[in-house]
Amino acid sequence: MSMREPFAGRVDAVKPRIILHRSFDEIWHSYGGYVLVIDDLRVAIGPKAHEEYAFRIGDEVQGEGEEPQHPQAEWAHLYKVRKLQVLSRGPSSQDRPADPDGGIAPPIASYRGRGHLRLNPKTYEASCSACPFGAVLPTQIILDKWHPERQTWRLETQCYGPRDCPRYRPGRARIVPTSTPGLTYMDDDLERWKEDEAFLASHEDL
Repeated sequence: MSMREPFAGRVDAVKPRIILHRSFDEIWHSYGGYVLVIDDLRVAIGPKAHEEYAFRIGDEVQGEGEEPQHPQAEWAHLYKVRKLQVLSRGPSSQDRPADPDGGIAPPIASYRGRGHLRLNPKTYEASCSACPFGAVLPTQIILDKWHPERQTWRLETQCYGPRDCPRYRPGRARIVPTSTPGLTYMDDDLERWKEDEAFLASHEDL
């Protein structure tokens, strides 16, 4: 039986809880809800909990959670949360639509509709830690689609935010390995947005 761990603290950010799956040039996603960043702790919650409480920066919360059985598939330190309570609310200035400085994270369907672009990890750390659109995605890489048990995991920083965000920097294209020596795929996802003239016009230096 899994041990339950209590947690309590101030919410510093609300992030999407999404797993990215890769198999050579194919990608798909699993949408699990949200992650509350509480000091140095990350706690996974479901969509219904966020719908009920509309978590925001500055909320004081407490509850109990479990350590993930498959930690490589979670950015959060705790999940399966129970006894979740909001002890006090954050500043009213955070009760607004999501933007790079906080606000209320949108419904998960919004993330699915927006899609993501790769985000430079250094940019994430420097400029996107409070942003509901800047995300760290556990990424499953299936090395051989005929033998899906051959896989590896890593973390990728991704941006679901406005395409004209001045803070955005993509970083290098992502390399997707395979089980065949020397055979890799380079995912230059900026190519997916070549038709987005507004995005390109605002990032001519990329």
